[in-house]
Amino acid sequence: MNLPSGFHFGASTSAYQIEGAAQEDGRLPSIWDEFAHKSGRIKDGRTGDVACDHYHRWREDVDLIHALGHNAYRFSIAWPRVIPQGRGAVNAKGLDFYDRLVDRLLEKGIAPYATLYHWDLPMGLHREGGWLNRDTCHAFADYAAVVAQRLGDRVYSYATFNEPRCSATVGYLEGRHAPGEMDQAKALQVAHHLMLAHGLGMQALRANTRTARLGVVLDVKPYHPADDSAASQQAAHNAYGVFNRWFMEPMFLGHYPQDIWDGYGAMVPAMQESDLVTICQPIDSLGINYYARGHVEHSAAKPFPHAADVRCATSSFTDMGWEIWPDGLREMLVRIHRDYRVPDIYIAENGAAMDDVLENGRVHDPVRRDYLQSHITAMAQARATGVPISAYLAWSLLDNYEWGHGYTRRFGLCYVDYPTQQRIPKDSALWLRDFIASQNARPYTR
Repeated sequence: MNLPSGFHFGASTSAYQIEGAAQEDGRLPSIWDEFAHKSGRIKDGRTGDVACDHYHRWREDVDLIHALGHNAYRFSIAWPRVIPQGRGAVNAKGLDFYDRLVDRLLEKGIAPYATLYHWDLPMGLHREGGWLNRDTCHAFADYAAVVAQRLGDRVYSYATFNEPRCSATVGYLEGRHAPGEMDQAKALQVAHHLMLAHGLGMQALRANTRTARLGVVLDVKPYHPADDSAASQQAAHNAYGVFNRWFMEPMFLGHYPQDIWDGYGAMVPAMQESDLVTICQPIDSLGINYYARGHVEHSAAKPFPHAADVRCATSSFTDMGWEIWPDGLREMLVRIHRDYRVPDIYIAENGAAMDDVLENGRVHDPVRRDYLQSHITAMAQARATGVPISAYLAWSLLDNYEWGHGYTRRFGLCYVDYPTQQRIPKDSALWLRDFIASQNARPYTR
């Protein structure tokens, strides 16, 4: 595939999904603790209180990452573990945990990719209005400064946020994620505040690092019309704008897309004159999460963007019901590079949930193996056209707490037997290990 030896291969995780230790060493609840315990919307009724017990098993997990040949690892830092109330007193034990993790990764030749926010807002801030409160943006910048002052340039790459679109839309419009709201105007205001917090966070990170790569992680999706009608083509255009351009254009061009702004009408967010300047900070790297395409038709019964999902009869799907469409990754990489010319792109998440079964100590998952291979191929095709891609990080290292699905979905390269917490590399993990070796990927060195 003509990938350089310095290319990064690895896997990603997030704090609430794997750490556990929800009430240990000074950590206080986040909105996901509250949602998991009280909403009644988790499929199996379970919580992330223990999850994969990574907080206690992190040494074992770093050894596993190393054994799988990875030279990069993306994790998130739990805001309520570092600053338990969200603002104010810093929890030394929380920072110590991430300090030790980063040092161990470096010892093993693994580049640390740290995400500052993967959906776990401290409840102390949520009680003050959460992401609907503009002051939360400044609290986030203070938190970013605290982390960067401690971890500094030992972290290879910092991302301010993971999927601000998902935080806003699924948490405040669809109600499937914490905090469980269902209000379009609130979702748009939250989206704006998340992007403002990104800009303020970038400024804080830039002031406290010298060589670390700084950026954000966005989930992306191409949209294709399900039929040839002009109405469905317009619906696909609008849906692409809602999902992708609404976040990318403020961050990279300094303005909201006018057609999508007009489509939202009176629901557009309130903002101050300088907000877009703050949001549009120069970045070093853009992480993208890609899982599936949108396949839609026009529906006047749906609110803007008037698009209804249509299941393609000839496609295959994951256990999440997501279409397997590897060419969409190539399409998005090429389009993002063309439209925004960001200096570096890395695949921050890409993977598939499958109905995995442990049999005789092995997990045979040929569909996931093929999924990884086809998407890595699509990535390499985009790179061959000149897209500056520096890493591929699969989702996820471990089976884990899959948000509203609880423990009923398995995305991991490694099977987790939750009663024993044993980690068992699946066939796909072994294939990826051998593929990485074939690319002569070298260990990370600072």
